[in-house]
Amino acid sequence: MTVTRFAPSPTGYIHVGNLRTALMNYLIARKTGGTFILRMDDTDQERSKQEYADGIKADLEWLGLTWDRFERQSDRLDRYRAVADELRGTGDLYEVFETPTELDLKRKKLLNMGKPPVYDRAGLALSAEEMAKLRAEREGYWRFKLDQKRTEWNDGILGPVSIDTASVSDPVLIRHDGQVLYTFASSVDDVDMGITHIVRGADHVTNTATQIQIMKAMGGTPPSFAHHSLLTGAQGEGLSKRLGTLSLRDLRAEGVAKEALLSLMARLGSSQPVELKMSLDEIADGFELSQFGAAPTKFDADDLWPLTRARNHALPFAAVKDRIAALGVPAEMAERFWRVASQNITRLDDLSHWWTLARDGAAPVIAPEDAEFVREAMTLLPPPPYSDTTWADWTAAVKEKTGRKGKGLFMPLRLAVTGEASGPEMAELMPLLQKVRARG
Repeated sequence: MTVTRFAPSPTGYIHVGNLRTALMNYLIARKTGGTFILRMDDTDQERSKQEYADGIKADLEWLGLTWDRFERQSDRLDRYRAVADELRGTGDLYEVFETPTELDLKRKKLLNMGKPPVYDRAGLALSAEEMAKLRAEREGYWRFKLDQKRTEWNDGILGPVSIDTASVSDPVLIRHDGQVLYTFASSVDDVDMGITHIVRGADHVTNTATQIQIMKAMGGTPPSFAHHSLLTGAQGEGLSKRLGTLSLRDLRAEGVAKEALLSLMARLGSSQPVELKMSLDEIADGFELSQFGAAPTKFDADDLWPLTRARNHALPFAAVKDRIAALGVPAEMAERFWRVASQNITRLDDLSHWWTLARDGAAPVIAPEDAEFVREAMTLLPPPPYSDTTWADWTAAVKEKTGRKGKGLFMPLRLAVTGEASGPEMAELMPLLQKVRARG
């Protein structure tokens, strides 16, 4: 059975980059009837916050990305300690003592010699006496001993990948204070939880080679990996500094529709065109990992608004009934109001503008050259309530009296009644108007 996971760290709110990873893993599981696990990588107790964990859950629930199983790494610390002891016993995990300053000096020396700054494995050469002396001076920490051979896998997006781990430093897996780091905890979890497929960002490619070796050292079977391209801004600029402004909670607060967000992120970077889909089932039907490319992918938040507009235009009245009632629209007018206003909004919050206009009237916009025309036209407009024929009857009467026709007739009247040059058809809007300020 297919088992995937989304494993965010609850050190902040999730953003569009995280969503791309979560959605791909979710869709793989759903297409195959598999299991999707939400796992909080919360071993960093200083930075992990419950409010962020709750926020991540709320964002995923809003999008409909429901999980079949929930896990927390903070509940599995005993398991990590047990596996660490096993790896110490096999010699795959070894203790080191260099300080950050000492490591920095080693790196600079290697670079000055024109060599790659790879850790020299000095910890492996220490005698028992030397280690005892160092332990008396400072806390040790633990590195994983890479086999320094090529690690290869067939990536679901990148194709065949080969990493020479001789060019990679043995990774630190456990800090001096005992905290297990991501590379280790994640590897243990993925083996224990039977993860079969992992999709994540291309910045994890080298890390994948390390994790494959850790999993094999545990006696586990590595899952299938796929690494999606990283997002850039609309002009190809780095997106990392803007990700804080592209959190899902902020986009939601701005009025972005979840269907718009899901539709865009499920196709961005693939060979398929971005099309609005109204459900996750529709999105899953057309999702194929093989159609995604490795090139950096441009993300422009402005692309969310046409999709949001299309989604909102397509909503049935039943979906917005409560929202419209909350605006104060009388029940007998509500469905008509939605029919008229729905095609003239981007965000659902824009509905309040049209109800305010209908209820209170709009400040008239009257060009000086039209002032006398509008004054005369308003004498021919009866007070509300208006009917379906009011606009046609009124404009016919004004045309007959003033001789105006076409745009010269209709536009000044629209501006006088609504204060806007565009919007709903006036014949449909007039029956909703409770007041027309230009009448005086």
